[in-house]
Amino acid sequence: MLEGLKERVNEDAGLVRRGRYLTTTFLLQSGDTSWLVSIFQGRIVSVMRGPFVMPSSAFALRAAEAEWAKFFLPRPPPGSNDLMALIRRRVLRPEGDLQIFMAHLRYFKEVLAKLRPAAGGVA
Repeated sequence: MLEGLKERVNEDAGLVRRGRYLTTTFLLQSGDTSWLVSIFQGRIVSVMRGPFVMPSSAFALRAAEAEWAKFFLPRPPPGSNDLMALIRRRVLRPEGDLQIFMAHLRYFKEVLAKLRPAAGGVA
């Protein structure tokens, strides 16, 4: 699921600039599968797939595989198109130090949106 995230984010100079004050590690969980994503000054330095014994992260974003699958569609349906929409629907559970997540919310939204395929040109 997160294959290619590091390259896609680090190649986007604007996105890296937006996250230039962010250095953290967060956990993203899809069903039973977890990834630790480490960020240093807006650049993703590593994406490690679990399982983890005792993962160390500032916060975690947890949702079912089906919810992440909808979020990562080229054109997600309403309610699945945005991290805050997933939280409002109570299908995405943010846990931990949410101040970091909320302070850099736009960065995290754009980072995870990088995993969506291009939307095929139909407007």
